[in-house]
Amino acid sequence: MTKQSIRTPLGQVRGLGSARHGAGHFITQRVSAIALLFLVPWFLITLIGAVRGGYDGALIYIADPFNAVLIILTVGAALYHMRLGMQVVVEDYILKNSTKTVLLILNTFICITLFAAAAYAVLKIAIA
Repeated sequence: MTKQSIRTPLGQVRGLGSARHGAGHFITQRVSAIALLFLVPWFLITLIGAVRGGYDGALIYIADPFNAVLIILTVGAALYHMRLGMQVVVEDYILKNSTKTVLLILNTFICITLFAAAAYAVLKIAIA
């Protein structure tokens, strides 16, 4: 006797779960985590070396185009990873749909705002 599935044949082919977006969220969170696995240690090690030179050393560090691009990538990956994680928390633990929707929108806008502010700060130093 074979086990019968309650999903439609089309749902089985597409591989969609109950949330209707399959494993995409899981995969993107893992990809951002892998990117952070390389970016955060690089950022911390090089930043420690830069701040030893004082304020001027930090400015020189950020003004280097290679460092500026990697700093922006690090901040972007961290904020994206945070957004995905907070989305899961809100979806799992907030039951009221209107509150859930507002929190998910706020989560996205706050992450976008933080990224824009960080990118602006790095670019302002790098271009100046």
